[in-house]
Amino acid sequence: MDMEGYQYEYYENDTYTYFDYYTEHNISEEPVHKHQSTCLSEVSCVSLLIVNLLIFLLGFFGNGLVIWIAGFRMKKTVNTTWYLSLAISDFIFCACLPMSIAHMVLDDWIFGLFMCKITSSVMFVNMFGSIFLLVIISADRCVSVMFPVWAQNHRSVKLASVIVGVAWILAIALSVPSVIYRQVVTHFGRTICYNSFHPHVHQIVAVTRFLAGFVGPFVIIICCYSVIILRLRNNKMTKSTKPFKVMTALVAAFFICWLPYHVFVLLELNHHTLDHNILKIGLKVGATMAAANSFLNPVLYVFMGNDFRQTFRSSLLRKMENAMGEEGRTTSRYLSRSSSMDTRASTHI
Repeated sequence: MDMEGYQYEYYENDTYTYFDYYTEHNISEEPVHKHQSTCLSEVSCVSLLIVNLLIFLLGFFGNGLVIWIAGFRMKKTVNTTWYLSLAISDFIFCACLPMSIAHMVLDDWIFGLFMCKITSSVMFVNMFGSIFLLVIISADRCVSVMFPVWAQNHRSVKLASVIVGVAWILAIALSVPSVIYRQVVTHFGRTICYNSFHPHVHQIVAVTRFLAGFVGPFVIIICCYSVIILRLRNNKMTKSTKPFKVMTALVAAFFICWLPYHVFVLLELNHHTLDHNILKIGLKVGATMAAANSFLNPVLYVFMGNDFRQTFRSSLLRKMENAMGEEGRTTSRYLSRSSSMDTRASTHI
């Protein structure tokens, strides 16, 4: 699309979109000079880089720990099905972050067209999969509180698995635009992985993702936890304030992590009236905060639960006991051999 002699395209860095302008005559030209990244010399870029590295490490190992506990150390139940699926989603999301980090450092896409399409679509699948699973967990808790008898009779691992499957299908559907519209182009020695959206298509995708990935889930989560809190307050047996604090933390974490990302994605639709650098930085910060939700989930949804904490502790204690037992057995064998050798030596003497 031409505008005042310039062609403009929208392109993404994994989970966020931003735009750039360049003359269409220079798109396929040989680079005049090799592109040099300035990220490591900019305080803001280095700060975001450090934060993303921390998110990757905490999210990768934290969700990996949840997968180990929920998948291999605990009996398969409805709750473990939710938490295992959520952890797998966040784990894959975090596993894709190194490419985003490399792109941030190099300011250049070096992974080719196939990975440009696949990485973005995989990250969107897991982003929406994670969000939908948070909604499912909230709705399940609400149903369990409001209709305990029905929940006891009808909540099953099979039903939970079907619901998780539907959530993944919806997440895949919302990631299809990344597969269709992602392209790679080299401009002045810099390779860009971008979205070749027509402005009208871009608007539809942005609004759809905002409604399906934030407004709808946030309203459902708020409603579910409001119902639960009201029910718990009416229950005179409930004296602890911990459930209210946990639920407040869950809602606040979702809101704080995801709102900036969607706000800047929507602001990008009117990029002509906004400063390019502010919008670009805002999208990067918003994407980083959204990614942070992937390492907060295991803390807020899993490790606050007594069953997970007890399983984690017992698993660690068992491993320590086995390790210490093995060390003790090895030491005993060593001492036995040493004693036998000493006995033989004294006999020879």
